[in-house]
Amino acid sequence: MKLLCFLVAALAVNLLLFASIFEIYFTSPLVHGMTPHTPPLPAPARRLVLFVADGLRADAFFQVDARGSSRTPFLRDVIERRGSWGISHTRVPTESRPGHVALIAGFYEDVAAVAKGWQENPVEFDSVFNESRYTWSWGSPDILPMFAKGATGDHVYTFTYTAQKQDFAADSSKLDTWVFDNVKDFLQEARRDSHLGSKLANDRVMLFLHLLGIDISGHAHRPASQQYLQNIGAVDEGVAEIVAAIEEYFENDGKTAYLFTSDHGMTDWGSHGAGHSSETMTPVVCWGGGVNGPEHISVQTYTDSFSEEWKLNHLKRKDVNQADLAPLMATLLGIPFPMNSVGLLPLSYLNTSLAFRAEAALANALAIVEQFQVKRDIKRETALPFFYTPYQPLHDGKLLQLIVAAKKSFEKSRYDDVVRISEELVKLSLGGLRYYHTYDRAFIGTSVVFGFVGWMVYIATLILRPNVHQPSWLKTRLRLTAVNSVSLAGMSVAATLVVSTLLALKSSPFSHYAYCFLPIASWAAAVRRLPERHELLELGKRFRWRSIAAPTVLLFLGIELLVLSFFHRETLSAGLLALAAWPYTSQICYNQKIISLTWSASCLFLSIFPLLPTVGRVANISLVVLAAGLTLLLSSCALKVLQRSSTSLYLPPPPYALYAAQMCLVAVSACIVYNTHLSLERREGLPLLNQLLSWTLLGFSLLLPLLSPTLLCQRLFSICLSLTSAYLLLTTSHEALFLLVFTCVLLAWIFMESQVQRPMPSEQVLAVDFHRNSATLERNLSPDDVRRAYIFVYFIVTAFFGTGNIASINSFDPSSVYCFVTVFSPFVMGALMMWKILIPFVLVMCAFEAIRTLTLLSCKSLFLIVLLHTDFMAIHFFFMVQDHGSWLDIGVSISHFVIIMSTTIFLLLLSAVAHVFTKTVFPLPRWHDKHL
Repeated sequence: MKLLCFLVAALAVNLLLFASIFEIYFTSPLVHGMTPHTPPLPAPARRLVLFVADGLRADAFFQVDARGSSRTPFLRDVIERRGSWGISHTRVPTESRPGHVALIAGFYEDVAAVAKGWQENPVEFDSVFNESRYTWSWGSPDILPMFAKGATGDHVYTFTYTAQKQDFAADSSKLDTWVFDNVKDFLQEARRDSHLGSKLANDRVMLFLHLLGIDISGHAHRPASQQYLQNIGAVDEGVAEIVAAIEEYFENDGKTAYLFTSDHGMTDWGSHGAGHSSETMTPVVCWGGGVNGPEHISVQTYTDSFSEEWKLNHLKRKDVNQADLAPLMATLLGIPFPMNSVGLLPLSYLNTSLAFRAEAALANALAIVEQFQVKRDIKRETALPFFYTPYQPLHDGKLLQLIVAAKKSFEKSRYDDVVRISEELVKLSLGGLRYYHTYDRAFIGTSVVFGFVGWMVYIATLILRPNVHQPSWLKTRLRLTAVNSVSLAGMSVAATLVVSTLLALKSSPFSHYAYCFLPIASWAAAVRRLPERHELLELGKRFRWRSIAAPTVLLFLGIELLVLSFFHRETLSAGLLALAAWPYTSQICYNQKIISLTWSASCLFLSIFPLLPTVGRVANISLVVLAAGLTLLLSSCALKVLQRSSTSLYLPPPPYALYAAQMCLVAVSACIVYNTHLSLERREGLPLLNQLLSWTLLGFSLLLPLLSPTLLCQRLFSICLSLTSAYLLLTTSHEALFLLVFTCVLLAWIFMESQVQRPMPSEQVLAVDFHRNSATLERNLSPDDVRRAYIFVYFIVTAFFGTGNIASINSFDPSSVYCFVTVFSPFVMGALMMWKILIPFVLVMCAFEAIRTLTLLSCKSLFLIVLLHTDFMAIHFFFMVQDHGSWLDIGVSISHFVIIMSTTIFLLLLSAVAHVFTKTVFPLPRWHDKHL
């Protein structure tokens, strides 16, 4: 019961620390209650058509071939003859939903929306669609509904295809063809339906075409593929047809503005989500009513290595931030800026009078200023008066001075001054918004760190105190300690009351109470259990503090090596080389030469994988088949060893039929992977039989290990075979070989540890049962246990980054799940990818459970040491989180913290999974044969 309470407390503390990063860095920036701002002069356009080519990279769009020909001849002609062009710089995470929110609503959405799959509205927000008179949109069911849901009234209409059409194995250009055909049908219907025609004839009308085909092609075939590049050409043809149809419908009245762009780009290996330039750079082409034509220049202001190949240096490039496009669309249509837009109006795109440009710039600035004022007032009302510090760069006097200066300059027709002052207002207001948005960050961060350090001290006391003998003469001291505990409890209650009162006066959210109470509770528990002086002396005699000084330094350096591996996977190889030499630093290499050689060879082979490219970039199914073959070969050898050992030790014979069935499943998995990818290459889709077999094998992989005996080696053999068959179905390249080598390392580790504490013959290791009753044999901690915990954490990190599965949030590769599903389904695909990531974790947990059983150490003590390791790394990454610099740096720092915290939380949960895998037995009759 005590262990269960501790596990619940540990889970709660780590979840609190995990949640704190979102409270500090990812709270919603939105405020409400502002007044709309609109440029007062007549709008240059009556309608705007927005084309968003999902997943389109800037270089793939702009580049030309050796002859100077473009794959997008229509839009290339627009750039050179009719419109303005540039690059839109997006922010992380480079996903479809946040990209569209930035484009259409003008603000950068917080990452908390990922919890709803980027599909639902975690908070209501305004958009140019909502501010328009009418908006018609066509495209994906994952994007369009969120803007209709957030709109007031009934003026945003959506037309979506079914989710089943988003098939990675099909011709994705058909999705874009569906959109183009439906828009043309819509225009034909407007000719017949006078009511629809009258709506379409209004001003402030928007048409939104979401084109998903390019994104699907990039995921399925990579951006360098012919499918991806041909899809870009198909989109260009469709855009040309739609523009011609719209111009014909409105009789070329010159009042239609067009904007072509993308929500995000894509990496060379077909993924997106992080901050690589191939993901954050998207094209912008704008033309039509109110838009500047091409500006010929002699010297391009942007000097970079990649745009030289585009052959556009003679035309001015007008780069924007993605959120700047929302105020641009609002200005062209003459509608209010979206309420929470933080974009800066790109005046270089406007072909209007200087007065209009100045008015629009000032309206854009005042809209952002009002957000600043609302946020300032909210913080002023909720903060304690004697603690409140206003934003000095834009105090009330400064703000009024700038606004008055802008209006006076406009009255005197000094439009350049108006624009300059407006830009200054925007810059200061955005700084103020950030200041108030992060106002409580230091307070929350200090509380969380102080509380988490107290939690780590408490864990350390739990590790040390049970290892100290309590003599009878300490009863008096213990009574005094009880008195001190009462005083400590009184101080804790008083501190809690004071903190509660202050938080209540501030009207703080409930989460702030949790962050403030954590340090009180954790330090009270830690202080109550701090060792006495005599206990420290006794621990010093047992552990010999001087003799463990060097190992302590090595442990610290080892943890720093793990931290470094999050930034450079290659450092894992260095650590594995050091682990390979471990047997030769002790007597193990003399007593157990075969085990030592196996361990060293396995570590050396494993050290190769962190040096290889991350998986998902290049598929190589032959490596998957090779891994399956090697697994069957090694399994046959292992089965013979189990057979001989069971005979010599008079153990029950292994369940040969069960193991033979599991080995067959490994072979079947390899055949399914090979046949599925062959079928997809032929564009024949996912065979139904392969899909059914894949899901069936996945289910069997969870159940079959529970039918095997609980003898340590026999149960581990069954677990490894089952998880390998499931893992193969989710692999596309060398990660299949990684799991094989990783499994060999873990098995060698088990035999290595059996020789350290109480050396036993290898045959006896085979006879140990996972149900071994060690309750009366559990021993005190030793320095070797710290090493075991470190190696365990090292293997956990290796499971993460050995093949680069989640080296960043940019790792999703849908081809890994093609044996199960090809139709886009983020939750199903995400669950399968998560299981692929967790399989090596489960193997490490099972090996760790085996080592704990062999070394007679209590589960709680060993797990506490592991928790201390991971918590130390977590607090390390907490301090390394940053929200400044490049978006790549910000994304990497946050993802590292999320990964280590997820690891800590998963370890708490996976320990239960490992317990089930190693000790649970189905009460079925014996059905195995005595011989193969």
